[in-house]
Amino acid sequence: MTDTGHSRRAALTALAGGTAAFCCPQLAAAQDAIQGAPIDSGPRTGLSSQRARWWKAVGQGKIECQLCPHQCRVANRERGSCGVRENVGGDYVALSYARPCAIHLDPIEKKPFYHVLPGKTALSVGLPGCNLQCKFCQNWEIAQVRPEQVQTFARSADEIVKLARRRGAPTIAATYSEPVVWSEYVYDVGAAAKRAKLRMLMVTNGFIQSRPMLDLLGVLSAVKVDLKAYTDKFYQNQCGGKLQPVLDTLRLLARKKVWTEIVVLVIPGLNDSEQETRSLARFVKKDLGASVPVHFTRFHPSYRLQNVPSTPVRTLTRVRRIALDEGLQFVYVGNVPGHPGNHTYCPGCGKVLIRRVGMVTVKNTLSGGKCSNCKRAIPGVWS
Repeated sequence: MTDTGHSRRAALTALAGGTAAFCCPQLAAAQDAIQGAPIDSGPRTGLSSQRARWWKAVGQGKIECQLCPHQCRVANRERGSCGVRENVGGDYVALSYARPCAIHLDPIEKKPFYHVLPGKTALSVGLPGCNLQCKFCQNWEIAQVRPEQVQTFARSADEIVKLARRRGAPTIAATYSEPVVWSEYVYDVGAAAKRAKLRMLMVTNGFIQSRPMLDLLGVLSAVKVDLKAYTDKFYQNQCGGKLQPVLDTLRLLARKKVWTEIVVLVIPGLNDSEQETRSLARFVKKDLGASVPVHFTRFHPSYRLQNVPSTPVRTLTRVRRIALDEGLQFVYVGNVPGHPGNHTYCPGCGKVLIRRVGMVTVKNTLSGGKCSNCKRAIPGVWS
C-alpha cells in the first residue's frame, strides 16, 4: 500500500517463520528482531479487545466511527469498512491493537523519507487493515484482509520501543498497511517513543478526520502521505475513497508545521497527465509550501491492476520536470535505482547534497542542515 519497495512475499515468509525480513545485508544481524508468540486458540484467534477511540453511540445499539471520512455506522457484532474495528455490545473495539503482523528494520529512505535522518534506520511496524481499497495496493496481503486472516504477534507499545532502542533505530515507523485504522496503537507507541526520545513516523494515505489526526500529531515527528492522484474520479474509481479529505489532512500538517513528504504512485493512463501533474504541483506550492518533498514513484502491476504496464522511466522524468518547473524545490523519482531524481540537490546552487543508491544514502554533504557550498538552509529533520 504505502511503503516503497516492500516485499510482500518476504513479509509473509518472515511471518511464517516468526522472524522479520530485512532488505539490506548490513541489517541481517537484526534478523531476530521479532519472535513469533503463540496465537491464542478459539474463534477470535489473535484479536484484541482494546476499546477504540474516536467514535460515538448513535442509538439502537449502533455506533458511528469518527476516525476516518467513511464515518461507518456499525451495528452490534458488525465491523467498519476497514474490517478491524467492531461493535461489541455497543462498545467499539480495535481488534488489531498491539497485534503487529510485520516488524522490520528498514533504511529510513525506504518509507520513503528523504529529509529525515538520512542513512539512519526505522523500526517499521505494520498491522492488518486499511480504510481504502486501492486496486493497485502493493501490500494487499496484509492491508486488504481482516486481522484474523494473517498471523499476528502480541507486542505492547513499550516492547516496540525497547526493540527499537536495542537495534539502534532512532525512529519507529507505522507503515506497510494503513496506520489510520490502528491509530490507537500508533498513538500509544508514539507516546512511548517520545518518552524514550525516539522519533515516531507515520506512513499513511491521509484519509482521516481532523480530530484523530490532531491527536496523533502530539506524538509524531514526521508524516509521509500517499497522494494517490489529484482527481476525485481516481479516488472513487481506483481507491473507494475521496480526494478532499486527503487534501485537508495535508493542509492540516502544513498548518501545524509537521514535517511532511508526499508520494505519488504514477500509473500510466490514470494519473500521469501533464494537466494533473501541474495541478498537483501548484496545490503543493500554494497550500503546503515549495519545500515539501514530492516523490513520483514507479508503478508495477499489482493486486487488481494487472492490466496496466509498469510506468515508463521517461514518464517519471517528465512529471518530475513539470513539478520542478512549477516551482517545487525537492522532487524525487522512486523505484528507479540510479535515476538522477534519487538525489537531493540544493535549490540555490544546484549542488548534489545527498546521494542515494537505491534505498541507501551513500553520501551526505549537509553541514548543520545547510548546503556545504552556498550555506543555504535545507528544510528537513536532520538531527
